[in-house]
Amino acid sequence: MITFVRRTAAVCVLTTALAACAAPRPAPPQAPRPAPSASVAPSAPPTLAPGPSGLTPVFRNGPRTGARTVALTFDADMTAGQGPRAAAGEHFDHPRLIAALRALKVPATVFMTGRWAEEYPDQARSIGRDPLFEVANHSYSHYAFTGDCYGLPTVSADRMRTDVERAYAVFRKVGVPDPKPYFRFPGGCYDRTALKALTPAGVTAVQWDVVGGDAFATDAEAVAEQVLEGVRPGSVVVLHCTRSAAPTTERAVRRIVPELRRQGYRFVKVSELISAANGRG
Repeated sequence: MITFVRRTAAVCVLTTALAACAAPRPAPPQAPRPAPSASVAPSAPPTLAPGPSGLTPVFRNGPRTGARTVALTFDADMTAGQGPRAAAGEHFDHPRLIAALRALKVPATVFMTGRWAEEYPDQARSIGRDPLFEVANHSYSHYAFTGDCYGLPTVSADRMRTDVERAYAVFRKVGVPDPKPYFRFPGGCYDRTALKALTPAGVTAVQWDVVGGDAFATDAEAVAEQVLEGVRPGSVVVLHCTRSAAPTTERAVRRIVPELRRQGYRFVKVSELISAANGRG
């Protein structure tokens, strides 16, 4: 009996030991891992609420109080009929101006026609993919949306929305990833009919309160002085991004930017001014 008990005890001891060996060893302590950050969907670009009777809203400048901000905007103009002139060597682009803005680290909004983007797809894509800039719509054809607008050809009311949407289609085709829902009327000309025609497009029309006066100008200093005299907090400045029609713009910008910074201004894109106008800035 004693022998049996001893054997039983021995077996129990052996069984316990084997069980202990087979049990998984606790893992060494590890530093706690940070919780994965929740993915945030990109927010939609700020726009203005529709105007009276649901018409396309019109934005001219940001808040006059608070931060001293200013938006430089550049129209990249080319009409649907100017292809032969480009083929003959006329330059509707302005690479040195874009390079100057990059060198000066100036955010800007480029209002681009679809025809311009077709003619200069690499430049359109480069501007559109550079976080320093945002691309907005300046129509496809650069035809006027009213009669008697600086001699521009006109687009009929039933084709206005199509013209704007055609420009967005070109932007996507050439690789502009995120064109903004902002539209600038060619020549700045619009009326109630045009605002009504574009309501279904869901855009905010963007005008300006400071005219740069660089179109066909030959004196860069005069352009710079006109801008500097007109800028107020929240201003939207209209300039151009076309060598043939605005050859002095790059030199004017190199004068404008340091002077406004010396005065305490911060350069922003139009989207930031609209956001501030909505009380979100």
